[in-house]
Amino acid sequence: MVGVPSIRDDERLRRIEAVTDAALATLDVSHMLDELLDRLRELLDVDTAVILLLDEGSQHLIATAARGLEEEARQEFRVPVGDGFAGRVAASRQPVRVADVAGADIVSPFLRGKGVRSLIGVPMLAGGHLVGVLHVGSYARRDFTDDDVNLLQVVADRAALASQARATRLDQAAAVALQRSLVPDQLPSAPGVDIAARYVPGHEFGVGGDWYDVFTLPTGALGVVIGDVSGHGLRSAVVMGRIRSALRAYALICDDPAEALTLLDRKIHHFEAGNLTTALYAMICPDRSTIRLSRAGHLPPILAAEGRHPAIVEAHVDPPLGIRRHHQLRHTTQIAFPPGAVFVCYTDGLVERRGEVIDTGITRLLAAIEPARAEIVCARAVLSADTGPLRDDIALLAVRRNGDSVNGGKAPRHGFPGAETSMRPA
Repeated sequence: MVGVPSIRDDERLRRIEAVTDAALATLDVSHMLDELLDRLRELLDVDTAVILLLDEGSQHLIATAARGLEEEARQEFRVPVGDGFAGRVAASRQPVRVADVAGADIVSPFLRGKGVRSLIGVPMLAGGHLVGVLHVGSYARRDFTDDDVNLLQVVADRAALASQARATRLDQAAAVALQRSLVPDQLPSAPGVDIAARYVPGHEFGVGGDWYDVFTLPTGALGVVIGDVSGHGLRSAVVMGRIRSALRAYALICDDPAEALTLLDRKIHHFEAGNLTTALYAMICPDRSTIRLSRAGHLPPILAAEGRHPAIVEAHVDPPLGIRRHHQLRHTTQIAFPPGAVFVCYTDGLVERRGEVIDTGITRLLAAIEPARAEIVCARAVLSADTGPLRDDIALLAVRRNGDSVNGGKAPRHGFPGAETSMRPA
C-alpha cells in the first residue's frame, strides 16, 4: 500500500516551493533577494531577515538586503568573519541557533536595538565557497527547529547562487571596462615606423591581465611594451593598470630597458606582492635603426626582415617580475632593425592551445609573419591562431620600420650608445 503524504510533508513541500518558485528567476538579483526575504518571514513567521555578503578582500560581512532590519542594509553594516553572531556562522560554515540574544555575542547594534530575542543563521555557500550569511530573528523567545534550519538553508543556497552570479557579472563588466580603458584606443603616430595592434579577449576565462603599450620618449626613442599579469578578472586588470602606469614612469627616467624592468620588479615586490608578471620592454632608437630590449619571462619577439626568413629574436630571458626577493641580474639586448623589417610582440594566448606544445604555436606564428604593413601582419597573425577556442586573451603588437630615413635624408644619429648587451642588477 502506497503511503499517503502527511499534512506536515505537504506543508514542507509548499514552503520549499514558495522559495524555489520559477517566477523568482524573472526578477533582478536585488529584487529577488528582497522577495525571498519577504517570503521567508511569512513562512517561518519571523520578524527580521537579513542577508550579509562576504567582501573577500577585507573578510567582512556586509549587510546587503534586509526585512525588519532595513537600517543594517542602508548603512551597509559590517562585521568581521569570526566576530559576533553572523561572523560565527561564516567562520564555522554551520547553522547557529541562539534562543536568547541577551546572553549571546552580538555585534550588530540594530539587532539589540530592535529587541530581537531569538536568532538562527546559516551560511550562504556556492560551489563550496562562502558567499555570505542569512539570518532571521524573532522578537519573542523561540526554539527554532531542524525544519526551520533546513528551509533557511534552501533559501540561503538560492540567494548564494544569485549573488555569486551577480558579482561575477559585475566583476567581468568592470574588468572589461577597465582593460579597454588601459589598452590604447589609438596608437601614437611616430616618425619612421608603422604600428598596429590587436587585443582579442579569451572566451573561456574572460578578461585577464594582458596589455600592450607604445609611447614616444623625450629622446625621440619609441617605447614598446607587452606584458601579462597572472590570473583573470577584475583583480588582474586592476594590477595590470598599476604596473602599466609604473613602467611608463620608469621609462621616463631610464635609458636602459633592463633598468626600467629592474625598478618595476622592485615595485611589484613592495606594492603588488604575490602577483607574477611577464613583460617585454623594447626601445627603438630615434633613427629606428636599432632596438634595445629586455625580457622578464616573456615570450620572445619575432623579427621579419626583407630577404630573410622570419626568426625569433635571440635575446636573453630573465625571470618574470615578482617572483624573487634577492637581487636579480637583468639583461638588455641590442639588435639591428633594418628598413622594411617588422618587429612583433605577443602574449601566450596567440600561440598556446590545449593539447599542443607552445613551440607548435610559435612555429605557426612564424609561418604567418612577413615584412609587410603592420596592419597586415597583425591580421595574419590573429588568423594563424584561429585553431579552436581561446584559452586566454591575446595581445599583439607589430612595429614596421619604414624604408625612408626618419630625418628626411639628413645624416641620422645611428642607434644607441653603448655595447650590444648590457646588464642591470635588481
